[in-house]
Amino acid sequence: MAENIEAVDLKEFQLHEKDTGSADVQVALLTRRIAQLTEHLKTNAKDHSSRRGLLKMVAHRRSLLDYLSRSKSDRYRKVIDKLNLRK
Repeated sequence: MAENIEAVDLKEFQLHEKDTGSADVQVALLTRRIAQLTEHLKTNAKDHSSRRGLLKMVAHRRSLLDYLSRSKSDRYRKVIDKLNLRK
């Protein structure tokens, strides 16, 4: 069931059928993983290694979004709107 939900989310952002590595898809996957880790850290406040991983993921997502905003502004706006991200 979790794979089915993952596939649905992925199809929204894919540029073509076999697209798994475009910046849009990577941002969507990172956003889902960031949400999971945020929930984990709410109950496990002292898990510093996971917090470090979370900060690295946020920075990576930010750099991907910066790339999209510089090069493909229409795709950037679409991703921001679909994922309800700020900016």
